[in-house]
Amino acid sequence: MNYLFENASVYRSGQLSEGSVSLCGGVFQSAGIRAGFDRIVSLKGYTVFPGFADVHVHFREPGFSYKETIRTGSLAAAHGGYTVVCTMPNLNPVPDCAEHLRPQLEAIERSAAVRVIPYGAITAGEKGAVIVDMEALAPYVTAFSDDGHGVQNDDIMRQAMLRAKALGKLIVAHCEDNSLLRGGYIHDGAYAAAHGHKGICSESEWGQIARDLALVRETGCGYHVCHISTKESVALIRRAKAEGLDVTCETAPHYLLLDDAMLQEDGRFKMNPPIRSAEDRDALLEGLRDGTVDMIATDHAPHSAEEKSRGLAGSLMGIVGLETAFPLLYTYLVLPGKLTLPRLMELMCVKPRRRFRLGESMRENDPADFTVFDLNAAYSVDPDSFLSMGRSTPFAGWPVRGKCMMTVANGRMAYCDPGLAKELGL
Repeated sequence: MNYLFENASVYRSGQLSEGSVSLCGGVFQSAGIRAGFDRIVSLKGYTVFPGFADVHVHFREPGFSYKETIRTGSLAAAHGGYTVVCTMPNLNPVPDCAEHLRPQLEAIERSAAVRVIPYGAITAGEKGAVIVDMEALAPYVTAFSDDGHGVQNDDIMRQAMLRAKALGKLIVAHCEDNSLLRGGYIHDGAYAAAHGHKGICSESEWGQIARDLALVRETGCGYHVCHISTKESVALIRRAKAEGLDVTCETAPHYLLLDDAMLQEDGRFKMNPPIRSAEDRDALLEGLRDGTVDMIATDHAPHSAEEKSRGLAGSLMGIVGLETAFPLLYTYLVLPGKLTLPRLMELMCVKPRRRFRLGESMRENDPADFTVFDLNAAYSVDPDSFLSMGRSTPFAGWPVRGKCMMTVANGRMAYCDPGLAKELGL
């Protein structure tokens, strides 16, 4: 069916203005004549945004489908307003060759509700010893990462950067120096000291970033840092950008909204890197405002309820985030004036698409790609409403504003709120 959506507040070029958008044969068009549509629907009170992009998610298929599948993960993405996501390679098999990548590509083709683009591993099995056949994987992957593992060997990382540069691909680094972990599992700060937990020091992250930036200076490779969490990381990347290095980075909503004084003895507060101090959080926020931090990614990492039920010490690391990212950031950063809405759109859409070559959203006569939100809808984060198989979030019960009503990805309706779906006759 061909739809005309009228009277919406449409976000374009950094501004909101009243307008219409249409979905005709899966193709996106802005305001036009009213004739020739199967349905004309008023979206008065709703806001149309370009589809969000998340360059750091874990959909767990193949190998760990009891936690999440391509289908459930991509439906969760659509429910959060995302129309394209990039899936990390810590799977079974690890996508370290064409044969091992094939099961994931087949699952994407079979069941993805939004565009899903995989990463290739940097090293075989993500074990840090042997660089993969990047040339064979390059046509099928967005970039190369050993996410979940820092590449410990300097020369392996140097050679990986040189090969990625020759292919025009990014190295996307989970920065973690294993020699500094010392059995830690939350931030090495006041909460850990007060409650007898083993801490992860900040240098385990920023120390490896410093090493990698020296290698970027040497090799000229395009380099992107995953989920930065410390003030030192922000400072290092700010200086690297001032120097002109080809460097970008991301952070995640939980590092922007939480600090270790807010921790609870619950597995839903455990992720890697850990929630850091208030000073680290404030440095990340300043990095968002001054352009040091290029994008926000969720690091959506579902686990089973049992795996997250063992407290801070025993639970697996990782939380879900695709379905809560926009409402949390809109409510706690945009509405209080800590961040502008245009800057949030850059962080969630423009910059990740540009850096990872994911294509534009809401471009005339391209496959339709947009999301619709009711910015006035007030509710509380309820994990039971998630479409993800994962339920673990530190934000359960938080009051938020901004509800996803519809997401159209690659010309297809990927998600529609049940009430709106009834109006549309879906």
